Amino acid sequence: MQVLTRPDRPSGDEPVEDTPDPATAARPRVLLAAAFGPLVTGYAVVATLLALIALTSERTEFSTGGVLLSAGPGWLAAYQVQLGIGGHPLGVLPLLPTIAVLLLVARTASGAAQRLGCRSPRQAIPVIAVITGAHLLFGLVIGLFSLGEPVRANPALAAVAPGVFAGLAATGGVLRRCGLPPALSERLDPLAFRGLRAGLLGLFALIATGALVLLAATAFSARTVADLFEPSVGGSLGLFLLSLLYLPNGVVAAMSFVSGPGFTIGELNVHLIGYRGGAVPAVPLLGGIPEHGAGWWPVLLVLPLAVGLLVGWSVRNVDDDAGARIRTVVVAGAVVGFGCVLLGTLAGGRLGNGPFDPVSVPVGVASIVAFCWIVIPAGFVAFFAGAHAPPKPVAGPVAEESAEPEPAEEDAPDEGVAESVADEESVADEETPEDDVEEPESAGEPGDAVDSADLAEDAGSEEFDEFDAEADAELGLELPEDVPLDDPEDLDAQPRAVTESTEDSGDGKRPDADR
Repeated sequence: MQVLTRPDRPSGDEPVEDTPDPATAARPRVLLAAAFGPLVTGYAVVATLLALIALTSERTEFSTGGVLLSAGPGWLAAYQVQLGIGGHPLGVLPLLPTIAVLLLVARTASGAAQRLGCRSPRQAIPVIAVITGAHLLFGLVIGLFSLGEPVRANPALAAVAPGVFAGLAATGGVLRRCGLPPALSERLDPLAFRGLRAGLLGLFALIATGALVLLAATAFSARTVADLFEPSVGGSLGLFLLSLLYLPNGVVAAMSFVSGPGFTIGELNVHLIGYRGGAVPAVPLLGGIPEHGAGWWPVLLVLPLAVGLLVGWSVRNVDDDAGARIRTVVVAGAVVGFGCVLLGTLAGGRLGNGPFDPVSVPVGVASIVAFCWIVIPAGFVAFFAGAHAPPKPVAGPVAEESAEPEPAEEDAPDEGVAESVADEESVADEETPEDDVEEPESAGEPGDAVDSADLAEDAGSEEFDEFDAEADAELGLELPEDVPLDDPEDLDAQPRAVTESTEDSGDGKRPDADR
């Protein structure tokens, strides 16, 4: 064993090599996968769809190189990059691939942030940067290669549009995983955040109304839609895929129709209160467009009205202050208006230079109308259906008088004592004989033995009155009722006699002395 160890160095002091952190070693691989994963997946899906259409079509020859080269402009179309086909602009691009690639990028960014252990959006900035940069570079390459081809794209637009869409989608995925930055969350008004959520709810509800109307129109025109499909399998599959890819565009047009502004396809102009006919592309998705207007169309305005009521009902309890609820409704209306502008811009565009150009939604009018559909009914519901805070006290003389402190309990007279005194006085009034009450004329003369003040004081005490009545009864000095009181001398003599007799007797003491 000593051969394996050196005697001059203890066995526990061997140098330990620095082992790389697994998370640090895997970081470049995770970032590369996040950067090129959405690119490869999206390009492969577009190439597969083109290959399927080419294989099923009877008048198209399949070529692997041609499919791969054509997949580049198709990938740009998914990011809403306007294309030129034979010198004719194609700006009406399908929204379904755009939604798909945005969800793919957001999910990729969220997964990369989780694998890297990011706890805040700042730590996930490299993920957003590599995804945005990869899309920008890839779009630029495709735009440069498309120059001189039948289907071409502007290289600058081909670089900027995918980079912007990918950056926004990656940011959304990172925020979903890591949450908002603390500085932003602290500064964000809770009512504004609640209004943002209510606005998204209203926007999705409007989209749902558009989808409902489009579905109903397609169902009522099922025979016309079926006649638009070609007899061949390849042609029918191509039309079906085309209608499926442009389905969100049709939903946005139907939403604008339900709200009021409507949509236009070349000379065709359809809205609730008017109709101007024109040619329509032979696509099954557009088979539900009516050939003439109808007088009952304004009844459909009940749908956006219901959406506004729904938004107002969702924010009725956000605050006790009615003004705060109205501000929340205004924020929700602004979100819905901006969403209508964005969706209307992406859903329309140029369609060659033929009779179907352009396909558009009046985004300016649509945004204003959508804002009103949300704010007016939602504000009404939020104001009257929500709670109301009690009114604040009015500052002024009235408030000062009401704010004076109440007298202390010890200063106030005892209620029990006051009631007992009142009862004693009432009993004394009832039991006092009429003979003991002196006339006002005789009360003020100087010869009276019983002073008027003493009589008034004795009248207030029940015990003294009883004692006086008993003393008079024993002495037999009560005045008979038949003695005339007209002679003042008799009145003067009677009290003196009572006084002299009481002074000679031993019982003539005042009741106060006995007590």
